Amino acid sequence: MEKLKNYRPSEKEPFMNDRQRDYFRAKLLAWKDEILRESKITLQTLQEENVNHPDLADRASSETDRAIELRARDRQRKLISKIDAALQRIEDNTYGYCEETGEPISLKRLEARPIATLSVEAQERHEKREKVYRDE
Repeated sequence: MEKLKNYRPSEKEPFMNDRQRDYFRAKLLAWKDEILRESKITLQTLQEENVNHPDLADRASSETDRAIELRARDRQRKLISKIDAALQRIEDNTYGYCEETGEPISLKRLEARPIATLSVEAQERHEKREKVYRDE
């Protein structure tokens, strides 16, 4: 990661060259490590906070906080599987290419959402289809 510290992928270089793949691999692994670290802290906090509050309002508030935290952790667990899938796509040399069209996903999109599997245009089409089905 040290050699990639000041590196930013550029449109001027070949798409998904070794350096870009290394960059996104490091970015994904750092993101995964951060999520796992936060999860450990949350689990420790929840275990330490397992106190019976004599006041009903305090107990209800604590249970609500706990439920919100667990829901957030569940979303992050799903995110880890998406990160793992992105890492696998890097190994398969399919990372950075739209699953729908096969075209390259823009570097700006990958920078903002490194787990992206669709180009912006394909994602918009996908969301419009979802909205149509949801509205029916």
